[in-house]
Amino acid sequence: MDAGVPAYRRRREMATATSGAGRCRLSKVGAGRRPPPARVRVAVRLRPFVDGTAGENDTPCVRGLDSCSLEIANWRNHQETLKYQFDAFYGERSSQQDIYAGSVQPILRHLLEGQNASVLAYGPTGAGKTHTMLGSPEQPGVIPRALMDLLQLTREEGAEGRPWALSVTMSYLEIYQEKVLDLLEPSSGDLVIREDCRGNILIPGLTQKPITSFADFERHFLPASRNRTVGATRLNQRSSRSHAVLLVKVDQRERLAPFRQREGKLYLIDLAGSEDNRRTGNKGLRLKESGAINSSLFVLGKVVDALNQGLPRVPYRDSKLTRLLQDSLGGSAHSILIANIAPERRFYLDTVSALNFAARSKEVINRPFTNESLQLHVLAPVKLSQKELLGPSEAKRARGSEEEEIGSPEPPAAPASASQKLSPLQKLSSMDPAMLERLLSLDRLLGSQGSQGTPLLSTPRRERMVLMKTVEEKDLEIERLKMKQKELEAKVLAQEAADPKEKENYSPTMLRPLARRTVTVAKPLKKAVVMPLQLIQEQAASPNAEIHILKKKGRKRKLESLDASEPEEKAEDCWELQISPELLAHGRQKILDLLNEGSARDLRSLQRIGQKKAQLIVGWRELHGPFSQVEDLERVEGISGKQMESFLKANILGLAAGQRCGPS
Repeated sequence: MDAGVPAYRRRREMATATSGAGRCRLSKVGAGRRPPPARVRVAVRLRPFVDGTAGENDTPCVRGLDSCSLEIANWRNHQETLKYQFDAFYGERSSQQDIYAGSVQPILRHLLEGQNASVLAYGPTGAGKTHTMLGSPEQPGVIPRALMDLLQLTREEGAEGRPWALSVTMSYLEIYQEKVLDLLEPSSGDLVIREDCRGNILIPGLTQKPITSFADFERHFLPASRNRTVGATRLNQRSSRSHAVLLVKVDQRERLAPFRQREGKLYLIDLAGSEDNRRTGNKGLRLKESGAINSSLFVLGKVVDALNQGLPRVPYRDSKLTRLLQDSLGGSAHSILIANIAPERRFYLDTVSALNFAARSKEVINRPFTNESLQLHVLAPVKLSQKELLGPSEAKRARGSEEEEIGSPEPPAAPASASQKLSPLQKLSSMDPAMLERLLSLDRLLGSQGSQGTPLLSTPRRERMVLMKTVEEKDLEIERLKMKQKELEAKVLAQEAADPKEKENYSPTMLRPLARRTVTVAKPLKKAVVMPLQLIQEQAASPNAEIHILKKKGRKRKLESLDASEPEEKAEDCWELQISPELLAHGRQKILDLLNEGSARDLRSLQRIGQKKAQLIVGWRELHGPFSQVEDLERVEGISGKQMESFLKANILGLAAGQRCGPS
């Protein structure tokens, strides 16, 4: 009987559109169509008998038929066998190189195309999963061989002169009792698993180490491997107590336009084996670890069954392991499952369980796509030249002045047509000169082949339409500004012809106000100084007094108008203050006496003299002696020359009227 082909194949094919493969989110490249499907490839490896485990009644229960199929005895009927067919079968005598070259090495090329790949080692405890992935110094496993070939590929593809620049980084983690632990940085604690807007699984805070050679990889990987949790059981002296995941990222950046960026991820996963606690003898902590391992593997089986049956919900989030494997099973990765089994009859139930899981996993459909995007920040902003910013007339004047200074006039170049516009590549002045020269040579080559400017190579349609629309809007805005400049120049020329008197004072950068608009100056505030009645009466009774305190005077004020040829005149009344020289001298002497003899309290009675300035005046007088004239106040800090005139006007009249200086 053929146990490798399930009975619900037809239901799986009908439900593929709604499975996890259909739910994977596409990147920018190929967003308009679904990527081609890629089935999960399954390889089975049968380990040889372990020395000292084979007994008289312990006979092998598994036998290989060819390179792709095997058979196992049916425990219900010993006269029948269960036959399984997979993508590859490796017997007891197969080497590490056979497994790597036959199943793992072909998927490394997908990383250079910006796609993801996964290699999972599955099987019961003691079946040889860690040996398959890590190996030994004499027989390296999948991980060291894959890293050695991948680094060699990146060096070849990223060499000088190639279109892409490549870089490789690595991260190493384990899932121990539903906790994501960073093996490169054990002190970071439990990490969380997130999903970005494009459906990619990521772990924020996970350590990434750049590697350029295999020596760099060993320097980071070997110490981190010793941080992995292992323990001894009855079946294995160094049993893995956690799921180990090695994540290798390959970043690619295009050296020429349109400066695309690709990212490919390689997951190398060593799963912990399912355990029968009755045979392993687990107790205490080992029993708790075994329960967490079996629980996560049970959820992994539920995910595979949900994908095959097309269920509306796939329980990825029920376990940290399945959440991390969301890209590998039903996602966007080229996945390889290496099922490790043991030949001993005492492992019969574990072997049948592993083969059934491998047969179900073979039916899972993934849809890998290229993770590609554009580096928009590489493009420098477009800078217009001075001639492009000036209008036609200003550009002509500037060109004429340059020709006069040089003394060798050159004929003006004809205006470029729409088909002869410069390429945007010639405006990238902030780039490296060598890179700019290569871009311009490519631009000239494309122009010689009849292309209109530099095409947007492999640019996504949505971004291409946005860029084209933006360029079109900028061109329309420039044309509109040029037309507006021409209209303003024509209006200025018309005004110069109508008013030739102002032509000499005209500046091109200054625009006149609109016509029929009258500009007037606000009327000044009228101020009057009121003198004491006693002083006015005494001055009036004196026969020789000719003191005129206030005098009303008429004054004409001009109104400017653009329509009238001559400005209009309007009579206006205003007040003007006039003080006789005798009164002015008397007031100045009063202020000088107060400055030399008055205290700080007396000085505060003066206008515009506060507490701070009064103390400054007293201190200056004690230090330098009496004031010789009122203008010496300018030498005191806080009293400037501009304040002296207003200070005299505010204080001289009151002091000249005979007011006593006292507290204010």
